[in-house]
Amino acid sequence: MSTSYDGPGARSVIGVDAGTVSLREADHLVHDLVDRLGLPPGTLACTHLIRTAERRGTAVSLALPDADAAEAVWTRVEVEGELSGAGAVLDGRTYGAAAAVRAAGSAAGEHARREGGRAVLFPGVEHLTGTVTVAELLALTAVEHLVVVGATGGGAPDPSTPVFTRDHVRPEWRGGRLTLALVPAAGGALAPFEVPNPTPCCADHAADRA
Repeated sequence: MSTSYDGPGARSVIGVDAGTVSLREADHLVHDLVDRLGLPPGTLACTHLIRTAERRGTAVSLALPDADAAEAVWTRVEVEGELSGAGAVLDGRTYGAAAAVRAAGSAAGEHARREGGRAVLFPGVEHLTGTVTVAELLALTAVEHLVVVGATGGGAPDPSTPVFTRDHVRPEWRGGRLTLALVPAAGGALAPFEVPNPTPCCADHAADRA
């Protein structure tokens, strides 16, 4: 799937630290920010582990499709106060307390360099429900690379192999590519390495809006 993240828009990354501790809390934060900040289609949002003397938890990063979209979201942060109590960073501009700003900056930097970050929201994620094939996963989403944990030979899985998504797919930036780790599943299928615990975050948000 071709996305604008190949170009200058990759630098339009906002880091946010709202004090979340677990990955599950950070997942909820990402989905909450979709509405609070009016995140446009094409946004790629990641969670990041923060392990410093002053902060142990998770922060998030939001890669907007282009600079104009990033500016619009930053206005909602800085002018409209949509992230009151949190810290945020965009291209050297900061919002909030110093410790939160540092965590937000770490998250934004990892994402902008494509060195780290676990993607919760990404182009094509809406297609990853139920069972899809390897070919569909790569063609319809921003996921660029697949690795099968424990596989020998290092070859790519067959394009027709089913993938049981469990409605919970979290690829990560590895070596500059958005990479999804998979494990063998029943019947020769594959499934994401990360298991939803206890239930998919997105399902919770769907229930909240029902």
